[in-house]
Parts: sequence; structure tokens; C-alpha cells
Amino acid sequence: MGVLLKTQLNRRITRVRSKISGTTITPRLAVRRTNMRMIVQLIDDLRAVTIACASDFDLPKTDQKKTKSERALLVGQLLAKKALEKKIEKAVFDRHGYLFHGRVARVAEGARAGGLAI
Repeated sequence: MGVLLKTQLNRRITRVRSKISGTTITPRLAVRRTNMRMIVQLIDDLRAVTIACASDFDLPKTDQKKTKSERALLVGQLLAKKALEKKIEKAVFDRHGYLFHGRVARVAEGARAGGLAI
């Protein structure tokens, strides 16, 4: 069963990544989700570099006690703040094969609330 799920995830990842690519002006906002953590990065695919990144570990101790979806919103806002410091105002959202709901959608909401156009 695990092999089948891994194959389906790989198909979704490939399908999403075939349609989007990050540049220096509009980097790719890549989301990585685990059972406990959210990790997001702004990636320039042309130069193959990570421009900015944020995760649950970067949040203050007081925010660590919040629910996972509340932390995902804060991670999106934190990444938007880092992006605006580097003069990046627009990004392409890469959901990495995950469905666009729950914590993945909350990251996008947080990035938009922080001033990043997705």
C-alpha cells in the first residue's frame, strides 16, 4: 500500500512541477509538509538557489504552542516578510503534490496577508 501511495504522490508532484517554474523575479514558493512541521522556500529554478526559507522552527516560542494550521499561517507571513526584505513581491505557488486545502492553503493565505502576490 505504501508503494502505491508514493507512486501517486510522485505523479502529482511531476504534474504540478511540469507547469510551473521559478525565476529571479517570480520565484517558486515550494511547500513541504510533514505530520508536525511546515517548511516553505522561495526557489529560483534558473540559478538553482534558495532565496528565502521559513519553517515552524523559526517561530517564537509562544507561537510553537498554537495549532498546526495557525502555525502554517504564521510561517506564510514570515516568508512573505523575508521575501519583501529581498524586494520580491510576486511568487508562483508550488503545492508539491498536496491538495490545496488545510495547512497548505493556510500558508498561501499567510503569504498573501504578508504582502506577497501569489
